[in-house]
Amino acid sequence: MNIQSPHHGSMTNWVASVALARQDRHTCHHRTPCPLAMLFDALLILFPLFLGYLIPLSSPPLLKLINQLLGKLVYLILALMGVGLANVEGLFAQLATLGRISGTLLGCISVANLLALWWLDQRRRHTHSVTSLPAPSKWRMMAESMKLALVVIAGFALGSQFAAVRALPVDRFSEWALMLLLLLIGIQMRNFGMSLRQILLNRWGLQIALCVLLSSWAGALVASLLLPLSATQALALASSFGWYSLSGILVADKLGPLMGSAAFLNDLGRELLAILLIPVLMRRHPSSAIGYSGATALDFTLPVIQRSGGVDVVPIAVVSGFVLSLLGPILVLGFLAWPS
Repeated sequence: MNIQSPHHGSMTNWVASVALARQDRHTCHHRTPCPLAMLFDALLILFPLFLGYLIPLSSPPLLKLINQLLGKLVYLILALMGVGLANVEGLFAQLATLGRISGTLLGCISVANLLALWWLDQRRRHTHSVTSLPAPSKWRMMAESMKLALVVIAGFALGSQFAAVRALPVDRFSEWALMLLLLLIGIQMRNFGMSLRQILLNRWGLQIALCVLLSSWAGALVASLLLPLSATQALALASSFGWYSLSGILVADKLGPLMGSAAFLNDLGRELLAILLIPVLMRRHPSSAIGYSGATALDFTLPVIQRSGGVDVVPIAVVSGFVLSLLGPILVLGFLAWPS
């Protein structure tokens, strides 16, 4: 769902090269992302999920094939992300320049998120658990995390070495893969007996979203004490909840390309850490695994969540990711408009 943006500047090239599920319909007048358009985009992301839910399927061989295909699609999407990163001009130079700002933000917000979500997991420990998948060993979970990260690195290496790979329409391929994946997850949910109420009205998902929102703000306020940022600027950078294409465009328009790049790196780093943490945390700390994914639990990290926790956790992730995706643009614009 991400297509090449007409917006000018290296920051836009950076954002457009790696965004996987956001399109230019996010923009209204004067290149400012429109919350109503973003709501439409979030609903469009959910369409294949609901379409799959309407497809009854009782054939065990076909269901087994769907499970296998889901695993392959996870790796494909991660590899495409790596190829997209290879198209970023001056990646390492920008990482070095922006390391302090983005690293401090990422560290403070991550600690606050994980502490709040750990507290939520403790509260829900006796009422909910993730039991759809057998518990693998810790070493196996770490190996799964590293495997996912290595797929991204492999995609980056291929894109860096071969111009033909970099020339591929990565954004379009990513969109197709994501839509197919959501369709298959919808079919799984239907055949696991999940009701629409479970999918749409999930209290656990709402609690996760609230924990992520409040703890992200707390972490941002701590970061503002350590960085040359006002409280409202730090809150703006924290309120995209991992949606890096949103934060990059909005913050760059208001605070300049340097801060836009810092916001982008903070959210991209969060997504990469989520890929590593989800398989490790899911079994004993499902709220932490889902919540740390932030807004990307609705789309990009959803396949990793499903792979690690099974189909039972998909409605929780969808609700949490949808709420954060809906609030993100409104909150970022609101904090950016607030006097520093």
